[in-house]
Amino acid sequence: MMATNGKEAVGVNGDVQCSNGSNGFSHVVNGAATEASSHSNLQNGGSGRAERFTFSPQPTMEDIRRMQAEFTDERDWNQFHQPRNLLLAMVGEVGEVSELFQWRGEVAEGLPDWSESEREQLAHELSDVLIYLVELAEKCHVDLPQAVLRKMALNRQKYPASKVHGSAKKYTEYKD
Repeated sequence: MMATNGKEAVGVNGDVQCSNGSNGFSHVVNGAATEASSHSNLQNGGSGRAERFTFSPQPTMEDIRRMQAEFTDERDWNQFHQPRNLLLAMVGEVGEVSELFQWRGEVAEGLPDWSESEREQLAHELSDVLIYLVELAEKCHVDLPQAVLRKMALNRQKYPASKVHGSAKKYTEYKD
């Protein structure tokens, strides 16, 4: 968990991330200020393709796992946080994310038509989903970062770029 007042968040190492009021933010990691931007920029002399959004480097997945474990331990909630209950709680939070998108039609990347309040609500709900996912993985003894690496390797085999480029078909529909 990160302590936040809506404009800044303090991570496990005491690092502070501050919003600059636009679509970007600046933050301090180990005493060094860095800039990050969530809006698309074009590189000088680039191909005209927009840069991809990137996450900040902190907190790590392990930091999130540790913060949630401490939060749960402090409240003696482990008795309630068993895999089935965590899964159902996560599904409920996914439902809350879905409600934010309901009846909007297609939503453009970056959510340009959303208010700051709507974006913040989405950030809260997505955070709830991630927290429950990480805790569920912990309780099931799944090393999630390593599982992601294995799954991505499998996906590369199932969906070779040379066969699937630009297509949304399922892997079972492709012919060799």
